[in-house]
Amino acid sequence: MPRLLVRRPSLRLAEGELTHLDRVPIDADLALAQWHGYVETFRTRGWDVIEIAPADDKPDGVFVEDAVVVFGDLAVLCRAGAESRRGEAETVRAAITASGIDHAEIVPPGTLDGGDVLKVGRTVYVGASSRSNAAGIAQLREIVEPRGWDVREIPVTKVLHLKSGVTALPDGTVIGFEPLVNDPALFPDFAGVPEEHGTAVVVLDERTVLMSADAPLTSAAHRARGLEVITVEVSEFEKLEGCVTCLSVRLRD
Repeated sequence: MPRLLVRRPSLRLAEGELTHLDRVPIDADLALAQWHGYVETFRTRGWDVIEIAPADDKPDGVFVEDAVVVFGDLAVLCRAGAESRRGEAETVRAAITASGIDHAEIVPPGTLDGGDVLKVGRTVYVGASSRSNAAGIAQLREIVEPRGWDVREIPVTKVLHLKSGVTALPDGTVIGFEPLVNDPALFPDFAGVPEEHGTAVVVLDERTVLMSADAPLTSAAHRARGLEVITVEVSEFEKLEGCVTCLSVRLRD
């Protein structure tokens, strides 16, 4: 059974870090309701949901994907690029240890956010962003390339994380809203999407993706490809540069 690591949003969510967006009001009650809807979507499709211990003093703690990246039977614990987020790591480490997965760790001076890591087959695209530095990317390469992964560095200057701009469909096609992608030509198979909030998908299986409800044209395009598309409301997290990928860590058997 696939497992989903999540953490419920802090009441201080509205204080979260922002890099490319202006701060706007956040409805904490709506955010919690949307988070429950997101989690329930996975649960109803057979995922075992594991809640990481709350981090109520960490506004960005809900974005658990940034803290760890899983490569098969190895988890790489990240070191956050934003100093305010480094206190999230201990509870995530505890959850990974309890899951029984071996782990490695990014250490100073390296920084790496999981939102900058996109896996397509055995290729690992890593965003060189304001949150992930050269030392962190080099450490990731040293950890995973001996295990058969090919790490490729991608410049990211227009969005917070690589996966704020691009993700991948089940067939490996990288998708993104082109105004937010530094260089689409760096991906061998790239397809543009018509909406900013259509950039992010979570692959549930070979024919099913989960994405934001705020991208109906993109949803229609994916359905035209023959995919089943499940949409969820994540507006309060999108206001904080979040998306459907960063609200969970997926552990697949």
